[in-house]
Amino acid sequence: MAYFDTASSAPLHPVARQALQASLDEGWADPARLYREGRRARLLLDAAREAAAEAVGCRPDELVFTPSGTAAVHAAVSGALAGRRRVGRHLVLSAVEHSSVLHAAAMHAADGGTVSEVPVDRSGAVSSDVFAAELRGDTALAALQSANHEVGTEQPVAQVAEACRALGVPLLVDAAQSLAWGPVEGAWSLLAASAHKWGGPAGVGLLAVRKGVRFAPQGPADERESGRSAGFENIPAIVAAAAALRAVRAEAAEEAARLRALVDSIRTRVPELVPDVEVVGDPVHRLPHLVTFSCLYVDGETVLHELDRAGFSVSSGSSCTSSTLTPSHVLRAMGVLSEGNVRVSLPPGTRREDVEGFLEVLPAVVAGVRERLGAPVGASGGGTESSLVVDAVGKLCPVPVIELAKVIGDVPVGGTVTVLADDEAARLDIPAWCEMRGQEYVGERAAERGVAYVVRRVS
Repeated sequence: MAYFDTASSAPLHPVARQALQASLDEGWADPARLYREGRRARLLLDAAREAAAEAVGCRPDELVFTPSGTAAVHAAVSGALAGRRRVGRHLVLSAVEHSSVLHAAAMHAADGGTVSEVPVDRSGAVSSDVFAAELRGDTALAALQSANHEVGTEQPVAQVAEACRALGVPLLVDAAQSLAWGPVEGAWSLLAASAHKWGGPAGVGLLAVRKGVRFAPQGPADERESGRSAGFENIPAIVAAAAALRAVRAEAAEEAARLRALVDSIRTRVPELVPDVEVVGDPVHRLPHLVTFSCLYVDGETVLHELDRAGFSVSSGSSCTSSTLTPSHVLRAMGVLSEGNVRVSLPPGTRREDVEGFLEVLPAVVAGVRERLGAPVGASGGGTESSLVVDAVGKLCPVPVIELAKVIGDVPVGGTVTVLADDEAARLDIPAWCEMRGQEYVGERAAERGVAYVVRRVS
């Protein structure tokens, strides 16, 4: 079985396992106590904090440990906004932030704050100039991930941080996906990350707040972790998390080069092996281990199940995954195909033979799913009807797009096909299909049943 979903959670690093087992005997006591056992626990906690701070690029007294990466993000957003409440209540973030950031922003908006989402281009990156233009005199906080969790695109954090610094706006960076590969460049103010993304145990996050940043922890006061993260520290897990981060950093340069070559192979060969595929994300400015592609005429959930049966564990940001049944907000913001989405994220140590095996089974898996869904296998000739209507109301993705593809050849060049659909994914997938197949997306309009999406045949 090949595990290709390290962007969700990385396997426990061997160094983390050793550190966890060793610290279970020494790190169980209360590090706030002055007796022998407490002093031992405190030494372990302090050493882990120093190691993590060195990897992050901050001072040890600027970093606290939290129960998760999500807890770190929520604490960062609420604390920074509260600390700068006198300045204003405006929050700026990118449209492709992790859901933890978006949920915190939604709560802020519900409480009367204002939120501005900065759009991204088709590769998933923000423009630093556009981001800077959203900053205002009442902006209390800006948030920008270092690299995207779904498509791997790296963001211009250093440039955005400089724009924020010039206006005195603190920048929060969600570095969960990138921290294993190196420190985040630029004059960021707050940083959050999660240990299970780099091979540490789950249940450990970290939050760094630079000295001088106004920060007011929310919730009941607590004496631990500088008052920024409540509760008794899980010292064995924290020690293991810090040990794993140090270990993966030591291997990062060599492993990044090796995995980038494997990912380049996937990016190049998947479109050659599987027709009607769109590889998404920036091809250059990206994480070294992650690649995402979308296949026309399939649903991501079925593809994932079939790949799992073939021995490959991958994930999907597709609109058809069972956990959401709504289009991925990242793919929607990028304006790319959301159906049949497959994310491959390689763990350290991945063998080339495993990647070759994945590329060998993928074409048959996709072809089998397309056959079961009745997807078109070739283009039909020009028809005589100047316009056609396809009724796909009540049908989920990718069926509306499949029905469109079946009949586009039945209208002459210049003719139109109107697709009636009530699946939210159609709003994204039909324009994306047009982009991939060289057809013109005219637009949408309200209809008695669902929404009418109009496509003009141009080739």
